[in-house]
Amino acid sequence: MKDSNHCLSQRSTHRRGIRRRMSHQPGSPALEAEQVTVCYGGVTALDSINLSLSSGSRLAVLGPNGAGKSTLLKLIAGVLQPTGGEIRVYGSRPHGHTCIAYLPQKREVDWSFPLTVKDAVAMGRWDGRRLFTRTRADDGAAVRRAIDRVGLSSLADRRITDLSGGQQQRMFVARALAQEAELILMDEPLAGLDVQAQRDLLDLIDDLPGGSTVLVALHELAIARDRFPLVLLLKRRSVAMGPPAEVFVPPILQQAYGGAVQFLRTHRGTLVVADECCPPEEGRGR
Repeated sequence: MKDSNHCLSQRSTHRRGIRRRMSHQPGSPALEAEQVTVCYGGVTALDSINLSLSSGSRLAVLGPNGAGKSTLLKLIAGVLQPTGGEIRVYGSRPHGHTCIAYLPQKREVDWSFPLTVKDAVAMGRWDGRRLFTRTRADDGAAVRRAIDRVGLSSLADRRITDLSGGQQQRMFVARALAQEAELILMDEPLAGLDVQAQRDLLDLIDDLPGGSTVLVALHELAIARDRFPLVLLLKRRSVAMGPPAEVFVPPILQQAYGGAVQFLRTHRGTLVVADECCPPEEGRGR
């Protein structure tokens, strides 16, 4: 994504105007998807997805490459529109909600854009206002609290391009906190992070306000099993959703990944073992 302003803030104009905080429909789930389908040039990326989450849910979204994980998060964020079906956030279509924080994949951000951590986190306070408008009196305090909460106070004036991968992800979480987001969408936030940075970020996700609903797209089955109460397996369609103990069973995993998958407990944690080896590298013998 070339527009860093759009990617970092999700506050840009969107089809029908500027995003504003909308009232929630009483009794509505935090998130509903009904028969949601997305097609690109005649190819189905998501097919007939049904989903309902109550406020405060923590859901890991998993599946093989091309399963539709990123597409689902972008639909919920209002970045994409479904070809068919409907998505509702607290009873309304997502394009009008500033209570949604979307944390994109790292490769979709223009990290060369000259923003400091403080600048990027402050984008969470725009709340439908246009760029360069005067900030409110409480904005600065909210930004400082969010940066402090994720442990980046000493880096508040550092350019985002100079942060480590783990620090960049924490910066995104700080932006969601400053935004006071109630629905937080994180697209592969663990990609490229070392083990300790992954643990730090997962601890930060665990510590998010209890009323916030969090969806995290992951590839790491073992982490999803150990750290999330709910998982959704996608393969363009919804394969299964529920507690990891009910979803991560051989028949369901084989349906999603096309082969047998096992979890092995070791003294260093949980390993995921598949029954297929990687193909030989090009130019090397078999």
